[in-house]
Amino acid sequence: MDDDAQPEARLTVLSGPSGVGKDSVIELIRLRSPWIRLSVSVTTRKKRDYETDGEHYHFATRAEFQRLIDGNQLLEWAEFAGNLYGTPRAQVEGWLKEGRPVLLKIDLQGARQVRAAMPDAQLVFLAPPSVEELQRRLIGRGTDDEETIKRRLAHADEELAAESEFDVTVINDFVERAADELVGLLGSLYLAHEH
Repeated sequence: MDDDAQPEARLTVLSGPSGVGKDSVIELIRLRSPWIRLSVSVTTRKKRDYETDGEHYHFATRAEFQRLIDGNQLLEWAEFAGNLYGTPRAQVEGWLKEGRPVLLKIDLQGARQVRAAMPDAQLVFLAPPSVEELQRRLIGRGTDDEETIKRRLAHADEELAAESEFDVTVINDFVERAADELVGLLGSLYLAHEH
């Protein structure tokens, strides 16, 4: 392998079924590994009280979002429940040029779009310790009706079936261990050059 051909920093995409604990793992990485850049999505949904623009999301109008799509300024985008979500290309590319590893948390469709747009991105699948455990987490929220739970379980099955499309699988049995494994996948190149 020619060293010069291998970029020193790459985009790592974290994906996995709903309820697997992606947010918990990302939160721990944010606290423990500040050198890793976390891509902030742009969305048209309303800001929640606890959210900070630019930290949790970049909040945009539909017209602004459409301009980003038209200008090819998003690595990927999708619509959920009437709101648009996307990944700003310039932010990710800027950090990679600086040699910083970038972590992006998105769903399966988004991961497929990123693979098409950036073939050397590393796709990591966050998997539950078992299907039963995932079902327990999805049912255990206790806030949803039977129909919603059924839909969520069917969607999780579909997401689990896509695991083979990913480069690496990380099992989220313990959030600290999963976060450490992910940082190892992300940070080793950066640390080797930095320290």
